[in-house]
Amino acid sequence: MNIVFTKHAKEQMTERNISEDEAINTIKYPEVTQKINNIYYAQKKTIQGTIEVVYIKESYIKVITLYII
Repeated sequence: MNIVFTKHAKEQMTERNISEDEAINTIKYPEVTQKINNIYYAQKKTIQGTIEVVYIKESYIKVITLYII
């Protein structure tokens, strides 16, 4: 499935030093996923901490934002 990052998500990746590969791995292989009102919250532990990727699914995955919790 195609994954697209919003401008905001790309800015957050740069600001928070999260790579595109880390974000994609969090979506594909999450340790925890929640769905609230058609918005997905995927979490995965990394060296930096737990990354949470917030996205929606349409005909593709659209990453809205991401951060370390």
